[in-house]
Amino acid sequence: MSPTSADPDAWNAYLAEGNAKQARKRVAADVLLRDPLGRILLVNPTYKPGWDLPGGMAEANEPPEEAVKRELREELGREINLLGLLVVDWVAPHGPWDDQIAFIFNGGTLHDGEALRPHDHELSEARFVPLKEAPGLVGDRMWPRLEAAMKALREGRPVYLRDGAPPW
Repeated sequence: MSPTSADPDAWNAYLAEGNAKQARKRVAADVLLRDPLGRILLVNPTYKPGWDLPGGMAEANEPPEEAVKRELREELGREINLLGLLVVDWVAPHGPWDDQIAFIFNGGTLHDGEALRPHDHELSEARFVPLKEAPGLVGDRMWPRLEAAMKALREGRPVYLRDGAPPW
């Protein structure tokens, strides 16, 4: 027989046991930032090939929107206000990695973005680029997400992807 909420200690132990058995997901959170010319901000990570959108991995129990704000503070010394969600992408297991959930948030337009410089060792460069140059810079997993983020901006609604593609 399962414990009930009438016995809070037994109930919490029962729930904790169930929680311990649940799958854990890695969470990535990136942001789409543009300049007044419509170019997008890309960063060049030092720990992997290819350019990327600014952002990174969420820490344990950290909401994705807070993760991307923290990453921008740490890596670019920048505080931002997010304007909404653009993309959610379930990324299948690949290489040594389990699956993950990847978010892209709308960071709007930066009017003073030319002053952006990496603030830690994880980035070697940050620059605004025209969207048409992005496919040659970003990785194969990022490009479909970035395209979907631009679609979400145009259509005014978030896009869900399954491993970089619409599932329906």
